Amino acid sequence: MAKCDVCGKQESMPYECRHCGGTHCGEHRLPENHNCSGLHDWNDPKGVFNSGFDNSVNSNSSAEASTKAKIASKLPFDTGPGGPMAYFRGNVTYTILLLMWITFLFQQLTSLLLSPVGSIGMSLNSQLTYRSIFVLTPENPEYVWTWVTSIFAHGGLMHIAFNSIVIFFFGPLLSRYVSDRNFWLLFLGSGILAGLSQVFIQMTGGALAPWEGGVLGASGGALAILGVITILNPNLKVYFMFFIPMPLWVLTGGFAVISLLLVGGGMGGAGGIAHAAHLIGLLVGFAYGEYIKRTKNIRTPNQLQLGGGGGPGGPGGPGGPGRGRGPF
Repeated sequence: MAKCDVCGKQESMPYECRHCGGTHCGEHRLPENHNCSGLHDWNDPKGVFNSGFDNSVNSNSSAEASTKAKIASKLPFDTGPGGPMAYFRGNVTYTILLLMWITFLFQQLTSLLLSPVGSIGMSLNSQLTYRSIFVLTPENPEYVWTWVTSIFAHGGLMHIAFNSIVIFFFGPLLSRYVSDRNFWLLFLGSGILAGLSQVFIQMTGGALAPWEGGVLGASGGALAILGVITILNPNLKVYFMFFIPMPLWVLTGGFAVISLLLVGGGMGGAGGIAHAAHLIGLLVGFAYGEYIKRTKNIRTPNQLQLGGGGGPGGPGGPGGPGRGRGPF
């Protein structure tokens, strides 16, 4: 049995709103019937069921739609709702993961192209070329494209796998509370700030050889997402290493304490890990989470829920979390 958040009615089969995480009876299950906080994040100021068709459609929008349709028809894959790109349509989490793995693939191809034939490693010139594409470095922080490419590039399979797990499980939760635009701003902004902070520490730590130093990886953005969810729901139950249950604040606090101690002890890059970037990402997430908490009336679930049935845009599909426990 569960209690409706609106009327207090006991329900044996309650409805859980995938936008705000609340529990409701049949009468209050629709978002507009329980004053769903998620409605404020929909780009629909005139109401859920008011498309504004008669007022907003004009020749310019029609021409724009026609242009997009022509471009889509020329692509070598199906971009429609039934095609493979449906999983990424309007889904920031999946789009970020796709870009990360595509970039990782390009890293491997670039390494093969730059590495001298018959040689195990790259020459110095090849290393510098590779770093100028994918790595935010202390010797060339003015390469502004690396501010972004370094976020999606990774240093190895375990590195990208860890960041993918964090983003995959916590990204859909963040999508409940922020718009796609703000999601992107948080992820890219925290990633850039974290990378520049790590590079600054390397620059002040002494002279480095041209092939040393630098930062890459989505850890700053991933931990910013984790920081936001921790502020919004610190007691969310997660499963560390997939089987150790703990509240989210314990997991996040552990990351924060370790990073703070290492950065404070002058070991911000100990073990080849960008601890300063981790710390900055968490701090950005904490700050943005506190902003959301103070400006929005939100309800949060009591455990991480992912999986279940559903197609693109529905519960369990790319459009939002479904039912079932999700390990971290």
